[in-house]
Amino acid sequence: MTLYSRILVPTDGSAEGKRAVAHALDVAAVHDADVHALYVVDTASYAGMPMESSWEGIGDLLRSDAREAIARVERLADEVDVDVETAVVDGSPSREIIRYAEGNDCDLIVMGTHGRGGIDRLLLGSVAEKVVRAASVPVVTVRLDGDVPNGAAVEAAMNEAETPSDAGTASDTGAATDGEAASDAG
Repeated sequence: MTLYSRILVPTDGSAEGKRAVAHALDVAAVHDADVHALYVVDTASYAGMPMESSWEGIGDLLRSDAREAIARVERLADEVDVDVETAVVDGSPSREIIRYAEGNDCDLIVMGTHGRGGIDRLLLGSVAEKVVRAASVPVVTVRLDGDVPNGAAVEAAMNEAETPSDAGTASDTGAATDGEAASDAG
């Protein structure tokens, strides 16, 4: 009997977020499970912005970042021979993560957390905390700012850390993306 057969990993495409992806892939390899990689375009974060000409392409830019993040997960999964399904959805990150997990019969969620506490957590919120509280399946949180755990996929992720295709994305330049909310769980 396999403990896990479908593992959901929300991703934002960041170098730090690769730790959570790699952990999910390592767990999947041990349990012979499939991985579902999800990128949530946080529409609430830009829906209230004034519609100036400079903001007209923000949705396209966010979806482009999403495609790049999902492609990185696919490459990592190929390296460790784990099957992966991908999806990009719009909405509130915590709500969409839970909705996706339930709608796709995922039996584990693996997601990143920055481990924020105190005033930072109060002001910034925590997607991971919301998911942990509301999910009907177990949630494993991977500390994104801690030591790198051991594992085949983690090693592959860290070796891939900075490739030319990673250059110039919103995550790399410091611009906030919706996926940061999905993996910025702390």
